[in-house]
Amino acid sequence: MTIDWSWIGDHTDDLTTLTLSHLQAALSAVFFGVLISLPLAVVAHRIRPLRGLLLGLSNVLFTIPSIAVFVLLLPVSGLTRTTTVIGLTIYTLVVLLRNTVEGLDSVPARTKEAAKAMGTRPFRTLVTVELPLALPVIMAGVRIATVMSISLVSVATYIGDGGLGQLFTDGFQRNFPTPVIVGVVLTLLLALVADALLVALQYVLTPWTHRKQKAA
Repeated sequence: MTIDWSWIGDHTDDLTTLTLSHLQAALSAVFFGVLISLPLAVVAHRIRPLRGLLLGLSNVLFTIPSIAVFVLLLPVSGLTRTTTVIGLTIYTLVVLLRNTVEGLDSVPARTKEAAKAMGTRPFRTLVTVELPLALPVIMAGVRIATVMSISLVSVATYIGDGGLGQLFTDGFQRNFPTPVIVGVVLTLLLALVADALLVALQYVLTPWTHRKQKAA
């Protein structure tokens, strides 16, 4: 299987546009996934009877085939980027919700009791104590959700979207491997770069974890 390098040079602008479109869809899904999963996770953490229901519902949504999700959304949002983002957001929820709940569960009870003893109100305790301490576990979920979304964007090609996934369709239809190879490589690079940036972001947001490692 050979690569037509001249094709790549002739389609640089198109590849750039598709890459940016692919990344925008994936990051939008993760962004909305975080916005939705965070309050749901707090509810699941605080109200135990709802924990199983919320986590179970997210698991059920995750089992629906991605193509079926996009098709089911078509009557609602049509052949638009909105359909892609909604579908991808649904898939991020199972990872983000579970990791956020587990992160909140990992906060030591003594730490929360100390904050309460100091007169800190529950919401402030959540924002200034629980969420920061849960951040490493939450960020692990964000990393997984981001890589997963980047890989799933291509499925949206079936509804006329899909970013780099359009290269797969083009290559298969013309029996021309170069677009397929380029699409795979660019998708992989996007996932690797996004994951590396999130690791760096976590490093900046959780400085206390570095101090612990150095002390050890």
